[in-house]
Amino acid sequence: MNPDEISKQLQARRDELGRELAGLTAPPEAGANLSFGKRVGDGTAEAVERITTTVTARALTKSVAQIDRALEKVEDGTYGVCDTCGTEIPEERLEAIPATSLCVQCSTGRR
Repeated sequence: MNPDEISKQLQARRDELGRELAGLTAPPEAGANLSFGKRVGDGTAEAVERITTTVTARALTKSVAQIDRALEKVEDGTYGVCDTCGTEIPEERLEAIPATSLCVQCSTGRR
């Protein structure tokens, strides 16, 4: 894949994740209150939903950062080179995880 195609693919994924993240981090609608009752279980569903939303938002933020790094690497001509050890990342890995900036060994801590 050429650098322009890679950039387009990465940017499209970044845009998609950005929309998802915006939806998760949007302020609550007016009049929507999270309240906890006096009994065990009151508000539990809302609390679990908020925790899940927070975890998902953090994961999306991390993915966006990885895509941003990959886009930087495309720009400077180092896309496909491991950030840690400097070896070439196999094409199969880049096809499976286009935003990766680490080879398999470095991503698993085997180096």
